[in-house]
Order: sequence, then C-alpha cells, then structure tokens
Amino acid sequence: MSSSINIALPAISKEFKMSSILISWVPTIFLLSSAIFLIPFGKIADNYGRKRIFLLGIIIYTLASFLSCSSFSSSFFLFIRFLHGLGGAMIFSTAIALLSSFFSVGERGKALGINVSATYFGLSSGPFLGGILTHHFSWRSIFIFNGIIGLIIIILTILKLKIKEKEIKSIKFDYWGFILYSFTIIPLMVGFSFLPRLISFLLILFALLILYFFIFYESKTKEPILDIKLFRNNPNFTFSNLAAMINYSATFGINFLLSLYLQYLRNFDPQRTGFILLSQPLTMAIFSPFAGMLSDRKEPRTIASLGMALIAFSLFLLSFIHKDFKITLLIILLFILGFGFALFSSPNTNAIMGSVEREFYGVASATLATMRTLGQMFSMGIIIVIFAIIIGKTNLNKINSLLLLKSIRIIFLIFAFLCFLGIFASLKRGKMLKNNEKIL
Repeated sequence: MSSSINIALPAISKEFKMSSILISWVPTIFLLSSAIFLIPFGKIADNYGRKRIFLLGIIIYTLASFLSCSSFSSSFFLFIRFLHGLGGAMIFSTAIALLSSFFSVGERGKALGINVSATYFGLSSGPFLGGILTHHFSWRSIFIFNGIIGLIIIILTILKLKIKEKEIKSIKFDYWGFILYSFTIIPLMVGFSFLPRLISFLLILFALLILYFFIFYESKTKEPILDIKLFRNNPNFTFSNLAAMINYSATFGINFLLSLYLQYLRNFDPQRTGFILLSQPLTMAIFSPFAGMLSDRKEPRTIASLGMALIAFSLFLLSFIHKDFKITLLIILLFILGFGFALFSSPNTNAIMGSVEREFYGVASATLATMRTLGQMFSMGIIIVIFAIIIGKTNLNKINSLLLLKSIRIIFLIFAFLCFLGIFASLKRGKMLKNNEKIL
C-alpha cells in the first residue's frame, strides 16, 4: 500500500482537485494515525496478547481498504486513511515482537532479515502492481486489491498463527500518558504542514512543551505506556532507535518525490514509473536476509553504519537531478539506495530487539515502529515545508516544472545531510554480540 499509493497520487489529486500540500497528506495522515497509536497498542499487546492485537489490526486495515473504494471527497478519503493508520499501528506494534519471541540469539537476525525482505518484496511489488492497476483501471482498484489480500491474511492468521496467548488481565491503562503523547504528535505534524506561518512555530513549541511533561509523567507512573527506563543506561536501544528515526526521516519521501518527478517532469505514465521505482525495494528484498544473517555474526552497528553511508552518498547524488537526468543513472542510484537500506534495516532491527529482555518485546517493537513512523512523518513534513515555501498551494496539475524540480533537489540535499548525521548516531551505539547473551 505505501509504495503503490505514491504511484496513484497524481490520479487521486486530479479526481479530488487536491493541492500539492493537501495531496502530501494522503501518506502523512496514515503516518500520523500510526504514530499516535503505536506505543499504546504495543503496551496493550504485551498485556492482552500480541496475536489478538495483530489480528484486530488486520481486520481494521482490510475494512478501511474497502471503504477507500467508496470515497466521494478528499475529506472522506483522508478520514479513511486515518483508519488505515489505526489498523496499521496494531500490526506494526506486534509483528516484530511476535517474530522475536519465536527465535533465539543467533537466529533472530536471519528471521528479522527474512521479515524485512518480505516487507520490501511488498514495497517492490507496490509500484509495479499499483502502476498497472492505476493505468488500466483506476486508483480505487489498488484498495480493492489490498482488501482482498487482507481477507486472505485474516484467514491465515486465524488458522496458522499458533501461539499461546496470555490470559486477559485487568491492568490499568495509562490514559494520561496516551493523551500527553497524542498532544505531542498531532500539533508537531500539523505545525510542520503550516510552515512557514507563525502558527506553525507555536504548534511545534507547544508539542515540545507537552513532550517534556510526557517524559516526566512516564518516568513517575507505575504502568507507563512507554517505559522511559528502556532508554536509560541502554545506549544500544537508544541510539539504534535514533538511527532508525533519522534513516526514515531521510528516505521515506524518496518514492513520493521520484513519482512526481517521473510523471510530471518526464511525462511517464504510472506503469512505467512503477517499473523504474521497482529497482530500489527489489534490491532491498534480495539483500536484507543476508544482512540479517551477517548481523548475527558481526557487530550490527558496523553493518548498519555502512548502509547509512551508502544511502547518504546516493541521496547527495540525487540532489543534482535535472529534467534530462539519465534514467539508467537514476536506476543505478536506486540500486545503491536499496543495497544501503538492506545493510541498515535488518542489523538495526536485530540490535534493537536484542538489547531488551523478552518481557519488553512488545514495547520495543512498538518503539521501533514509532521511530520509523515518526521518521516517515518528519520526511513528509520536510517535503510539506519545502513545497509550501517554494511552490505554495498551487494545484499539482498547474505546477511550474522549474519550481517542482528546485523543491525536489533541495529536499534530496536535506535528506543526504540527515543521513550523514545518522552515520554518527549508528556508530554511537555499543557492541551487541557480547551483550545479547547477558540479556537473554
């Protein structure tokens, strides 16, 4: 869904007459919803059962997919995307925790690598299938396809996912923590969307103030939705999550930008655009299992840092993109990006899950997913800010090609700088292989 929806954005924008800023909220509102609910559902899953939350998330996600097909306005469509994020939060907060609970040290990296590979096979098929469906049918067919797949996954989860669930216990839920967390995320993202207006700075300042109270409150309460102790005296967990957030901040918007570049500046149809963008996630899918296995034997920070460096290098070269940029060179850069992603993602995930005790797998999985979602939100936030400053609220179909190209180049340069900083965050974490035995 995440990769195929980028291919369909121009078609969605045309039907609903959405501006450049409004259309960027199609992926952003999904991320916003996910970010709000990830940590709470990670905590709930640890207490009430990870399979239960995982299955409920798939059901909500599938229903939202079918509802998207009946969208009659941009407002209704964005509301359904919010529901998509709610279901996605339940899935993302439990999937890695379920896997980590099944595999021990020495095997976890390989398992997580296969999981990352499966994710990227989905991402690689997204532009391909999304391009074909949008080109020959309509953007609505993407959601029908996802809904059908969702129904199949629901059946498989019920029949095949065998796990002994905990008995449901009456545990006090941290409602105030959830409220404070929500009032941190929402104004932060909305503030980004209004930049460079004065109200945006006020919203961001408000979000940072609430964040301070959230951290203070969570460190004092008995049943926090986010255990602050996980970040204290655990540099592996802290810096691995920080590296993940920086990585996704610098990379999530790549397909969004290249989709606009190829379709608006190069006049490629959705199908051809999908074929070109296929090269990056396909490379990630091929090499991720090998990177995961390697992280079981070599220090994850070394492998992940190398991957971050390759990504930074590719993004820097993409900042020189122009209207006559050779497609062959673009595909080579996407290949390098995909290889860098593979080296970073699996080892970094292995480092995070290997740095906590088994009882915290749900919260750790949700924290990782939150860092990913926050990073993806910030990535789209950067795009929104640059678009707002350079392009304004002009409808994408009437946009000035020079302004669009200028925006894309500036954003790629910002992304490259973020990844450069991420290299140091990745290197800052401690050694993992010796510590894993002590933790488990």
